[in-house]
Amino acid sequence: MEKKLRLAFVRRGYSPTGGAEAYLKRLARGVIEAGHKVRLIATNEWPEDQWPLGPITRLRAESVIGFADELEQIRPQLDCDVLLSLERVWSCDVYRAGDGVHRAWLARRRRFELPLKQFARALNPKHRDLLHLEESLFASRKARRVIVASQMVKKEIVDLYRYPADRTDIVHNGVPLDKFRFDSELREKSREDLELKPDQIALLFAGSGWERKGLLFAIKAMALCKNRKMRLLVAGRGNAALYKTRRLRFWREEPVQFLGEVADLMRIYAAADILILPTIYDPFSNACLEALACGLPVITTRSNGFSEIIEDSVHGSIVDHAGDLIGLRDAIRFWSDPSRRAAARSANIRRASQFDISKNVEQTMEILTRVAL
Repeated sequence: MEKKLRLAFVRRGYSPTGGAEAYLKRLARGVIEAGHKVRLIATNEWPEDQWPLGPITRLRAESVIGFADELEQIRPQLDCDVLLSLERVWSCDVYRAGDGVHRAWLARRRRFELPLKQFARALNPKHRDLLHLEESLFASRKARRVIVASQMVKKEIVDLYRYPADRTDIVHNGVPLDKFRFDSELREKSREDLELKPDQIALLFAGSGWERKGLLFAIKAMALCKNRKMRLLVAGRGNAALYKTRRLRFWREEPVQFLGEVADLMRIYAAADILILPTIYDPFSNACLEALACGLPVITTRSNGFSEIIEDSVHGSIVDHAGDLIGLRDAIRFWSDPSRRAAARSANIRRASQFDISKNVEQTMEILTRVAL
């Protein structure tokens, strides 16, 4: 008879549109359906009604280091077989590196920053704290096992911290495929709501953390297309004022539409023609996978772990890095052909069908069960 596990999941903050929070709830439901018990360790930010899946242990510390310190103090009292952390902490049984490798992100970011900004970032204590926690988990081996979403992140952990490759498992992200699918009726209604004309090409940029995900590069690449029938929909949290640009003022209508945080992205995927995410660094973008499941071609970079599961010019386009504006422009032009998009839709839906959330839960549970033995 299979042992029923008591699992503790760690996630410090909370955002209503956060990918990690949505994933954790999906994982917990799958774990409960398999007969196991779960508890959440979080701060007061996590609303009670957003975790009807078991008890919540709330930590009071607000800083990343303070949270990690407090978790270490209460660990002996936690009644669990496996501690799975989605946060950088001092130690855990399994660490899911869903946020990637901070050291790698900082290195990629420096390529796009002025020296003064690099200097200011180096003085920021938050970055130092995150690097200290990474050192503990990886270099000091305080994570007994690590789960990553892509080969890219696995390579970074092994190369930068010499963490053992045989203790690092690749489990690709998954989404509930029954929720994300092409719907022609919803498309018509959504485009009408967004006041998109029938011949207007809607690019979609989805996600918060606009600097990291490359919104500026998406806007610049669209400007290079000089196609006045194009509109960029931006869904997510960010400072829109920083991205207003005169470069696009010759458009008859405002070409960039900021939608804010969108609880139901399905209607935005339905309205869009192309997803563009020229990210500087992304371990594996859930938005890209959701868009793929809806049949959309995805334009992204090799710095997105998601790029490992698609084929260039078949499911979308992959450019080498976010600053390759000509490559991004050419990709937008390539997928602006409606017949090309229509031909790719079935291939994209088939490819996404291999990444249902149930597969992710099954693979994750296999790892947690091995660790608990």
